[in-house]
Amino acid sequence: MSDQLFDTGEGPARGATPVPPADAPLAVRMRPRTVDELVGQEHLLGTPQEPTTLRRAIAEGRPHSMVLYGPPGTGKTTLARIVAGSANAAFEELSAVQAGRAEVRGVIDRAAHRRSARGEPTVFFLDEIHRFNKAQQDALLPAVEEGLVTLIGATTENPYFEVNSALLSRTQVYELHELTAGDIERLLRRALERGECAAEVSDEALEFLAGRAGGDARTALAALELACATAAGAGGAEDPDAPAVVTLEGAQEALQRKALRFDRAGDQHYDYISAWIKATRASDPDAALYYLAVMIEGGEDARFLVRRMVILASEDIGNADPQALVIATAAAAAVEHVGMPEAIHALSQATIYLALAPKSKAATISIGAAMRRVRTHGAAAPPPTIRSQAVGYDSPHDHPGHLSEQEVAPDEVAGVRFYEPDEMEAEQGARLEQIRRARGRP
Repeated sequence: MSDQLFDTGEGPARGATPVPPADAPLAVRMRPRTVDELVGQEHLLGTPQEPTTLRRAIAEGRPHSMVLYGPPGTGKTTLARIVAGSANAAFEELSAVQAGRAEVRGVIDRAAHRRSARGEPTVFFLDEIHRFNKAQQDALLPAVEEGLVTLIGATTENPYFEVNSALLSRTQVYELHELTAGDIERLLRRALERGECAAEVSDEALEFLAGRAGGDARTALAALELACATAAGAGGAEDPDAPAVVTLEGAQEALQRKALRFDRAGDQHYDYISAWIKATRASDPDAALYYLAVMIEGGEDARFLVRRMVILASEDIGNADPQALVIATAAAAAVEHVGMPEAIHALSQATIYLALAPKSKAATISIGAAMRRVRTHGAAAPPPTIRSQAVGYDSPHDHPGHLSEQEVAPDEVAGVRFYEPDEMEAEQGARLEQIRRARGRP
C-alpha cells in the first residue's frame, strides 16, 4: 500500500520531497499510515466495531471527493494520504498557495494518462483550497464530476464561505475537530515507544506539551523533537553517567510557552471566567484582556467565552449601550464561522468594547422584579381588549405620537413599575417619562 502511495512508477509523488524518511521531521515520521493509527476524529471515523460511512469507504477502497475542514495539525493531510493508500491510487499533492491553473492542468493530464494507460485512479490532495479563486476552482469541476480525479481539499477556513458552491456540491464536507490534550499525549507517547527521543521525558513535560500545543499535533511533535535533541546534546554536562532528561523547563523552552495553572475542567475554569466578568464589569479592559488571554492559552472553549460575553452584554450593560449586545453576538458568530485561533481577534474586540461600555443592571433588575411578581401572585389574565380575539382594541397607530391611553396591563398589575432606568440610561428614562405623560399615567 505504501509503495503505491508514494511510488506510481513515475518517480516521487507530486508534492513530495527527496528528503530520506529518517531525516524527515518527527511529525512526518509519526504520520499514521492506516485509519486505525489515526488519533482523534472519532465523530468522522467511528470505530472498527461501529464504522461511519467514511471509515467504511476507506476500508473498502472506495474514496470519494471531499473537503476536510479544521484547525492546523488535526490530520487533514494524513487522512488524505490514508484515503489514497486504501484505494491503491496515485497520490498527487499541491498547495493552493503556490499552485495555479497550469499545475492543476498538469495533475489532470497525468491522471488522464494513468487512467488510459493502466486504469489507475488518482487522488488529488489540494491543501489550502480556499486560496484558489473561482476560476481556478472551476477548472477542477470537469475532472471531479467525471471521476477522473478524487479531489480531497483541505482548508482551515469554513468551506461554505470559501469554496464555490458548484465544487461543494460534488464533494462531501468533513469537519475535523481540534485534538484534545489526551489525543496529543497518545501521539507523544507513541513516539517515545518507537524510540524517537534520545532522552527520557518526564510525565510533567509530556502533559505540558500535550496541553499547551493548542490541539495541534504537528506543533507538539516538533516541540518534543527539539526538546529531546536539546536534552541529548546537553546530557552529561555535569554528570557523565546521568541520563539525558527532558524536564518541564526544557519542554517550555522548546514550545516557547510557559506552563499555566489553568484547568479548564476544574476550579481555574470558574475562577478565571469569574475574574473576567468582574474585570469587565469594573470597566478595566487591561485586566479583562489578561484573564481572556489566560483562558485562551489554557485551552478554554471559545464558545463558552462568547456565551459569557453575550450574557454580560445584557446583564451588566443593557440599554446603557444597546450596541454591546450586537458586538457580543457578532463575536459569537465569528467564533462559529471563523473558528480558533483567528477568532481571538473578535474575542479581544468584544472584551474591550464590553469593558469600556457604560454599565447598567436595569434590564436584569426589571425582569427579576416581573418574575418575582409572577411567582408570588401567579399570572394575571390580559385585558380582553388585547387578547387574540380582541374586542375594542385601540391601536396606538391611530393616535398622534403612536400612543394610546388604553390600559394594556392586567388590572392586578396596572400601575406597578418593574422597569426603572438608572443614571446610565438617561435617554431611555426621558423617553419613558414622555410616554407615561402622553398615556395619562402618573
